[in-house]
Amino acid sequence: MPPHLAGGVEGIGRLRPLLDTVLDALDQGAAARGGPLPAGGPEEVAQRVREACGEPVPDTGEGAEAALRTLVRALAEGAADPADPLCAAHLHAPPLAAAVAADLAVSTLNPSMDSWDQAPAATEIEAATVEALAALVFPGRPQADALVTTGGTESNQLGLLLARERHPAAPLQVVCGANAHHSIQRSAWVLGLPDPVVVPTPNGTLDPAAVAQALAGIYDPALVVATAGTTDTGAIDPLPELAQAAAAHGAELHIDAAYGGPLLLSHREAPKLHGLDRAASVTLDLHKIGWQPVAAGLLAVPDTAALHPLDHRADYLNAADDTEAGLPDLLGRSLRTTRRPDILKIAVTLKALGREGLGALVDTICDQAQLLADLVDQHPALDLYARPTISTVLFRPTGATDDHVASLRRRLMHQGRAVLGRATADGHLWLKVTLLNPRTRTKDLAALLALTTEGRMSR
Repeated sequence: MPPHLAGGVEGIGRLRPLLDTVLDALDQGAAARGGPLPAGGPEEVAQRVREACGEPVPDTGEGAEAALRTLVRALAEGAADPADPLCAAHLHAPPLAAAVAADLAVSTLNPSMDSWDQAPAATEIEAATVEALAALVFPGRPQADALVTTGGTESNQLGLLLARERHPAAPLQVVCGANAHHSIQRSAWVLGLPDPVVVPTPNGTLDPAAVAQALAGIYDPALVVATAGTTDTGAIDPLPELAQAAAAHGAELHIDAAYGGPLLLSHREAPKLHGLDRAASVTLDLHKIGWQPVAAGLLAVPDTAALHPLDHRADYLNAADDTEAGLPDLLGRSLRTTRRPDILKIAVTLKALGREGLGALVDTICDQAQLLADLVDQHPALDLYARPTISTVLFRPTGATDDHVASLRRRLMHQGRAVLGRATADGHLWLKVTLLNPRTRTKDLAALLALTTEGRMSR
């Protein structure tokens, strides 16, 4: 008897009891972990996982229920759980339950977004949803469009690729800030572009005058890359001024708004992104702010014609006569061939919460960051780096050395008590808290700060 399948007429009945097993195992694993991440560090965690899992490829299988019970429990017990308020190191959001449930439907039906006959309904859901999201980025541009990507790295690479293809006669020179995401330089390398001109950002954001000065010495086509929400501090570059500087020198603008872009969902926070619509392409990530399971990235452009360089023909997927007969052509919607319909979880979330509901979540995490900054500012044993722009707060124990800050972070992580990030700014190492959990409360923030000052207040 072959193993049961998830889809088909009988599939749901076969899947339902396995879901109970998975949910029970998740619950048991979280209880065994008892905190934001497993205690013991890499070696102890690895040993526990190996002991729990046993032989990875046994000669004889033990059945789906037993395998799920063992491995899912081990995964949950050894997880860093972004839903725990003390797990706040990275742009790693706790996903919404509705989005996770939608992802289950995608895995069950297993559509592939490389031809219409593999994903008829998913094709239309994606088309309608990306059109609406692109309109948020480029209001008043009826031809605005967006591609679904695996995240900021892929989106940035596509943004640079499209810019390169718009100027095929000469090498494209990328100009970015020292605050830019590492994927910008890596994308230039992958695409065979010259090394980017990196403009120093001593104050954390790009100075338009420094960008203009850099552009004045460039005679090839240039692409300025601005950032709306830096990884280290959440800073937003001065977008209108950078757009003006780029235009004055005949350069184009790509904006990496992987972190900050979803501020558009909030009427209150959206003005921080003034000037976003002047870009030739914009990166967004809804698995950061957006509360989606990974992956949920987007690259938005003001006109769908900008995507034509990605057009590609493979007869078994998008034969010319099929396209002429009205079958949607999906192959030019990505550099990938097989592609999950990650749009479904996004579409479900938008329909469930609407812009108002999601905007309220955005406002909540931004308010949390301001509150945490207040708590740090008022704490006699802590120093605040700066007021937060989005939801990232940097701080450090007063008088601490960089070595102390680094070892404090590792100790809390090794003990399984808290997951804090790290960032270098103003020549010092800072603890970084990235608030993406809208259920975090004041008492959680206070508890987090208490962990970073243990043993120092009595000195």
